[in-house]
Amino acid sequence: MPTLEICVEDAVGLRTAQRPGVTRIELCSALALGGLTPSAGLMRLAGQSTVPVYAMIRPREGGFVFTAEEIDQMLADIDAARAAGLAGVVLGAALNDRTLDMQTLKLLSDACGDMGRTLHRVFDLTPNPLTAVDQAVELGFERILTSGQAVIAPKGQSVLKNIVDHAAGRIEIMAGSGVRVGNVRELVQETGVTAIHASCRGPAVGQACRVWELGFGRLASRTSGRIIDQMLAILAEDATLPVI
Repeated sequence: MPTLEICVEDAVGLRTAQRPGVTRIELCSALALGGLTPSAGLMRLAGQSTVPVYAMIRPREGGFVFTAEEIDQMLADIDAARAAGLAGVVLGAALNDRTLDMQTLKLLSDACGDMGRTLHRVFDLTPNPLTAVDQAVELGFERILTSGQAVIAPKGQSVLKNIVDHAAGRIEIMAGSGVRVGNVRELVQETGVTAIHASCRGPAVGQACRVWELGFGRLASRTSGRIIDQMLAILAEDATLPVI
């Protein structure tokens, strides 16, 4: 059965995602921006999770070329994740040519000690994804989160399959971005990915008028236990089906 990682950005999502069948939780803030580092308080709360939690380590929105100060911030955030008792972190850094910044990634990886590590979707910006797979293996990452270099994973199936074939079991390839109950079955069957990353959030709910008038946000969506269970049921059903 392909494993399922749920990404969450708040305490409610963290609680909801702790259910049988979920392999791992990715803890973020600002999922609308692709995920940023969660607060120290949320990481501490996640340290009590019954499901292993990996914290996103990304200091700001935008690209992945980081300054020395931002790298220092990331190192401090890794320390905070370890102090909170989290199982791992999610990392990524690039050079100006969009290749992986091996020097920075090694520095961050060394700071992780025995914590688990996922390479995030900085991978999807790299000019040669197969080379980036080899580099991630060299750095000792457990897995790569990727959409197959497309905006959403269902649109990147051919690249995802090439990545899976090239990885040849040396590193886990986890498909994420735009993965839904309605497309996950085909995604797994057509690519051979053995891990799925999804937010499994329900429909956005409008906030009270005065809330968004004052600039605090107009919409809110929550992690849905029902959608997580549906995703798990589909993945379990497909566990016995052949993968191309």
